[in-house]
Amino acid sequence: MDRASLHRDQIRKGSGVPYIAHLMSVSSRVLSAGGTEVQAIAGLLHDAAEDQGGEPTLAIICKRFGDDVARIVSDCTDSWVEPKPEWRARKEAYLRALPNKPATSLLVSLADKVDNAEAILSDYQQIGEALWDRFTGKRQGTIWYYRELSEIFQRALPCPLADLLSRTVSAFPEH
Repeated sequence: MDRASLHRDQIRKGSGVPYIAHLMSVSSRVLSAGGTEVQAIAGLLHDAAEDQGGEPTLAIICKRFGDDVARIVSDCTDSWVEPKPEWRARKEAYLRALPNKPATSLLVSLADKVDNAEAILSDYQQIGEALWDRFTGKRQGTIWYYRELSEIFQRALPCPLADLLSRTVSAFPEH
């Protein structure tokens, strides 16, 4: 198992961009924000368990990359249940748990959310309202989720990356 083979056939929602670009961006953002090698590896793998096999994939990550990487990947995962719970309930549960995560995990999650928010904003500026059809939460839910994330990160991990998330999300259209 390597991150390229796990995500080999994935692309970012509606963009045509290979998903590996997102994973590399998250890892780079972690390092640029002062993260460790362990956090950078977790940034590369943060979606592996959630999107590619659940707990068996997490066990492989733990064996190959260690407990610390696996813990961060686990903390970035919003559900271990299959099929996944309804979108809003799953996101609300993730938001409730987020402030209690360790700072090592928060940095990786924050880097992920910044990269996602910037992609959303860029795509919105290019294609407009049609963008929201890509997301389960549609326009209102997606904007709500990212605004809530931004507020939590501002309190739980105040740093320049949290400020960047706040600026990006503030550029999202009003509900």
